[in-house]
Amino acid sequence: MSLILSAKRFFTLVAAMLVLTPSYANHKETIPEEEFEVGEMIMHHISDAHEWHLWGGHHNSTSVYLPVILIDGGLKTFSSRHFYHGEHASSLDHKTNAAVDYVKGVGPAAGYAMYHEKIYKMQNGELSFEDGHVHGAIKPLDFSITKNVLSLFFGAVLILLILSSVARFYKKNGSVAPRGLAKYLEVLIVMVQDNIAKENIDKHKYKKYVPYLLTIFFFIFINNLLGLVPIIPGGANLTGNISVTLLLAVATLLVTLFSGNKNYWGHIFAMPGVPWPVLIILIPIEIVGIFTKPFALMVRLFANMTAGHIIVLALISIIFINQNMAWGALSVPMALFISVLELLVAFLQAFLFTMLSALFIGAAVEEAHH
Repeated sequence: MSLILSAKRFFTLVAAMLVLTPSYANHKETIPEEEFEVGEMIMHHISDAHEWHLWGGHHNSTSVYLPVILIDGGLKTFSSRHFYHGEHASSLDHKTNAAVDYVKGVGPAAGYAMYHEKIYKMQNGELSFEDGHVHGAIKPLDFSITKNVLSLFFGAVLILLILSSVARFYKKNGSVAPRGLAKYLEVLIVMVQDNIAKENIDKHKYKKYVPYLLTIFFFIFINNLLGLVPIIPGGANLTGNISVTLLLAVATLLVTLFSGNKNYWGHIFAMPGVPWPVLIILIPIEIVGIFTKPFALMVRLFANMTAGHIIVLALISIIFINQNMAWGALSVPMALFISVLELLVAFLQAFLFTMLSALFIGAAVEEAHH
């Protein structure tokens, strides 16, 4: 079934990319075709945006324009449509002398400009650039509902609905043979409880942390699966956003630090049997180790989920680079294989993040051995 769904996803991708190529059929004059930019297309699909692009491209795109929420001398809200249908402008880079294109907001967005999905307050009605970066402009606090934020809300609601349904089943029926959603999720719940929490955390304390471990496991797993959709227009690459993986890693760090007992902190600041001159060297190393562990969690999840999307999109792009559909006989099967592999990676990354979180928590609550 997974193979069929993956195949359908990639054939939809090919069709979507054909739509994304510029169409000038309604123009009377002949306009030369724009060169297909692989990097621009890939970044468009995996990066965050203030719109939820559905289909089409350039002059005939169909999108849902999300709300922009800025704090700049007060609260300002308006639709991102005022940027995407704003005034196109260009400025010279003061260092490279190259022209840099950006968009000026219109209507309620007047006075602001968007460059690479970042919103800036213009100075003297324009943006100034230096070495490819915006220079001298004020960047207001941006609390906009972007594509990734909306996907986060959707994923959270989906998790609540699924797990609440399972909880209600067991509350109503007790310990009986599972049915419906419970039949499929029980094996995952038992895996997190017995094979992750119980195996890595003290047997008298592990139950306290099972709710947290279940939450991060299902959050990552479900959003990883939803993250396979960015290959199709309309999806969002949530777990491929380093801000999201940073938040998950910080959550694990805080749980670990606040759970740490006397034995845990003693092995960091006063390791038993270690001479004090050596402690001068080891204590900074141990302190750095506290932060490198969640840092590894953050980068592993972000890099693995993003890399898979980039590989798939790059393989499909071979068709458009060579401008020959015959290349699809090579690129589509290869991309299909990577997509099926991504289904495994979606589960594996959720499992590893949860297991390592349990391992760090287990080390923090472990009692001293005598």
